[in-house]
Order: sequence, then C-alpha cells, then structure tokens
Amino acid sequence: MFDWIKSVLASSGTKPALPPELRLLLEETLDECESMYRSAARIAVAECPQLTGDAGAFARRMHDLHRGLMVKLVMEVAAADRLWHAAEREAAQVVLRHAWGAEVDDSALGNAIRNMTRHAETLQWSSLLEPFVKLPPLQSQLPEVVALAMRVANVVAKADGDIQPEEVQVLKRLRTQLESLARSVPLSVAVGATQRHGAASQPGVAKAQAVAVEQQQQASPATKPPTPPPLTAEQRQRELECGLQELDALIGLDTVKHEIRELANFVKVQAYRREHQLLTSPLSLHTVFEGNPGTGKTTVARIFGRILLGLGMLERGHTIETDRSGLVAEFAGQTGPRTHQRIDEAMHGVLFIDEAYSLVSERGDDPYGTEAIQTLLKRMEDDREQLTVVLAGYPSPMRRLLQSNPGLSSRFQRCLRFPDYTALELLKIFRSLCQKSHYRLTSAAKRKLHDTFQQLIDEKDEHFGNGRLARNAFESAIRRQATRLISIAPITRELLTTLEADDIE
Repeated sequence: MFDWIKSVLASSGTKPALPPELRLLLEETLDECESMYRSAARIAVAECPQLTGDAGAFARRMHDLHRGLMVKLVMEVAAADRLWHAAEREAAQVVLRHAWGAEVDDSALGNAIRNMTRHAETLQWSSLLEPFVKLPPLQSQLPEVVALAMRVANVVAKADGDIQPEEVQVLKRLRTQLESLARSVPLSVAVGATQRHGAASQPGVAKAQAVAVEQQQQASPATKPPTPPPLTAEQRQRELECGLQELDALIGLDTVKHEIRELANFVKVQAYRREHQLLTSPLSLHTVFEGNPGTGKTTVARIFGRILLGLGMLERGHTIETDRSGLVAEFAGQTGPRTHQRIDEAMHGVLFIDEAYSLVSERGDDPYGTEAIQTLLKRMEDDREQLTVVLAGYPSPMRRLLQSNPGLSSRFQRCLRFPDYTALELLKIFRSLCQKSHYRLTSAAKRKLHDTFQQLIDEKDEHFGNGRLARNAFESAIRRQATRLISIAPITRELLTTLEADDIE
C-alpha cells in the first residue's frame, strides 16, 4: 500500500519544533494504536472463522490499515490551512518514523509530504476502520480506536500553538465522520477489554489453530468445519488462566462470576474422577443469559468460550454471535440452510444467540422461526460434544420462550442472571474507559458522574443502557472536552488528559 515512501526515507533528523510534551504524547498514542491493531488481528484470526487467507497476511493488512489511518489523520489536519509549520512537519516525521522505522531528512520531507497528501486523499475512513466495523469480536474496540485517532488529530492541530479556523472545522468534521462509524455498529459492553486484548488468546496458539484449520479445509473440504488440532496441556492451562483473569477483571457481575467458576471447578473434578475410573455426571453446557441490554452478556459469552477451551470442553473456544436475522430467512426453504451455516461456523465453540425470544412470534404463527428452533435443537443433540449454545435476552421474554417450548427448556437448564449496574459500578466502568484512553477524572467530575448515574438509575425502564450508558457518557465527555480545549493554546498533556465536571452532561 505504501511502497512510495521507501524513496524518501533517510537516516538524518531535524531540529525539534514540536513541544516535547506533545511529541511524547503523539509517540505514545501511535504505539497504543498500533498495539490495538496488532491485538485485533490476533483476536480476529482466533475468533472469526469466516476470514479467508493466511493469518500472517491478515496481520500485515491490519498493520497497513494502522499506518494508513495515522497518515490520513496527519494529512487531514496539518494541511487544513494549506501551511506546513515546523511543528506540523515534525509531527509528520514522527508518524513516518513510527510507521516505517526511519527518519525523513529535511531535503526529502517536502517530497514525502506531497506523496503522503496525494495518497491520503485516496484512503477512506470506512476502509481504514473496516475490521472494527464488520467483525463482531472487534466492534467493542471501535470507540477506543476513534478516541486514539482524535487524540492524534488534536495533537497535530495544537502542534504550532495556534488553532486556525480551518483546523477547527477539520477537527469537527473528522469527529463527526469517525463517530458516525462508531455509532453504526451494535456495541457490547467490553469492560475488561484491556486485559482481554492484551492477552489476546495467546497469539501463537490462535494463529497456529487458525492456519491449521484453513489448511485442513483446503486439503479435504467437508460439510462441517474440521476439528482443530488439540492444544497441549500447558496451552489449555494458559487459556483457562487467562479466561478466568478476564472474568475477574469485569466490573460487577459477582453472581455470574461465581457460577462460572463453580462450573469450571465441577468440570475439573469430573476429569479427576475419570482419571480414577469413577462414574461421572452428565453435563450440559448450553446456557441462558438473562439480562437487560449492556449488562455484559456478549462479553461474558466470549470469555465463557475461552474458559471452556481451557477446560478441554471445546476444541476452539471461539464465539459466533447472531440473532434472528442470522438464522431465520424470509422465504420457504432458506431458514434451515441459514441456521445450519451459523451452527457450522460455531462448531467447536460457542453459538451466542442474542434476543433469542425473537426467534418465535408470541402469536404462534411463525413457521420459519419454529423451523430455526427445531434445526437448532437437532444440531444441539447431534453435535452435543462439539457445540455450546448460549441464548440471551431480556429476562421476562426469555422465560416465556423456555416455558413455551419443552425442547428448549429441557436442554437449557442453566441460567445466568445479569443484574443492572449500580451507580458505583457505572462509575468504575467509566474510569476504566478513561484509563484505557489516557484520561483522568477530577474529584468534582467523579461526584457529578455518580450523581448523574444514580438519577438515571432511579428513572430507568427496561431499556436502561447499563454499561452502554457509561460508554456513551465517556464518548460525550471527551467530545465536550475537545470543544472546551479547542480555543486554548498552548495545549499541555495535563489539559489533554483531564476530564472536568464541565465535561460531564
């Protein structure tokens, strides 16, 4: 994508013009964004069976997308007023060195900027962020990527100490474009995502499994995905430990954590009994997750799959997320194949069906939804050793669904209840988002947030957003902070990373 840059890389530097504090913040943000793209590549390879091609090629593609994002950000903001000041030129050099590992000397910088400008015009935000928009396991990271991108843009805009009207307009337009992408995907609560993405499913294990499965598929196509190569005992233990750490890192959900740990302990003891040639009890892993939106059901489902992989109950441990639209077709003869396809994608892992009660109309005249459930029940029986199904949704509709279908109620005897978050827990979620994106709250901001959350809880209905509420509040706060800071110069690291009470709606 960027072969043109090789002709302008050199070994010498230039005199610093960017304030040291802003330069350090820019370098740290670039590193953090690159780490997120690399981690996302590992997660996608491990959890997205629909990806085709070599895992290494996908990782390189993600690296190119990261470089393209940084180049386009710098070009869009620095060129807004058609003037390249010394500090902006140095910011461009920082990006080039970060992306390609070499400096651009003064004589070549002008040529580099012209090339970067020309190529940046051909790049689209939707393409640069596409994996975070289209791949479900990565969607929860999109707001964080947007926050990092806006931090880079603000540093470049503030680089020379003066904010020109053209730069203000570019920043506003940029924020609108990026946030419209973030709002286009259904975000699940990803509290604890730092731990999850940092550990990243043991990248060597994930990549080896993904490549091996792909090679098996190419060698001998089958109607169902082949069984991945088994993990070693050490690899399974690492997966189990990492999964339990992710679970513990989640805010709240104490009862859910206890029940999953209890299940893990039961599975371990059953394994010990088999080793001693003792009778073991039959165990069904199919589970119902009851809870309002934003209570962490999707996040826990992904962790649940990883824990089951570590326990040796699943061979891959990935999670396929779907809903009625992914299982039920609009015309006769299409629902069965569509449901089979989703189940095949989830083989050796977890099939997570959100708003599962919508599979069947309460009026009872829904033959396509009924067909999807019957197909699911048969596959759960036929593939009971290779598939775990999680049905999720609002508590009352989920109970009605199970009561109305004996086949479902007999197969889903485990129910995890996800309570709404308290005001203190929502504040903790907000602070975890701040920590990941390098923000901090003043004491006054914390008090205002807590009071705001408590008021919203007192007035809540069944559509209360829970963790999504905290994420939305965070995104609103950093937007308001940007508006507050846009007319301030010179900018400092402390200003850029502090959220005050006025930033809280």
